[in-house]
Amino acid sequence: MQLNVGSLDRIIRIAVGIALLALIFILPGKERWWGLIGLLPLGTGLFGFCPAYTLFGLNTCPMKTRAKS
Repeated sequence: MQLNVGSLDRIIRIAVGIALLALIFILPGKERWWGLIGLLPLGTGLFGFCPAYTLFGLNTCPMKTRAKS
């Protein structure tokens, strides 16, 4: 599993994930469980890997290149 989520992308994902999880405490009744969707962006932000990025060939993580000798 190679990192494919960059720093700014990770910060945004973590913030959105926490905001969505907060819905569990804000919304009434059964609607509150929609906040669990926040686990997806939170998890991808914390781990730095997004399976959807792999499927579409995207990568926002800057990679250090090694000099070939």
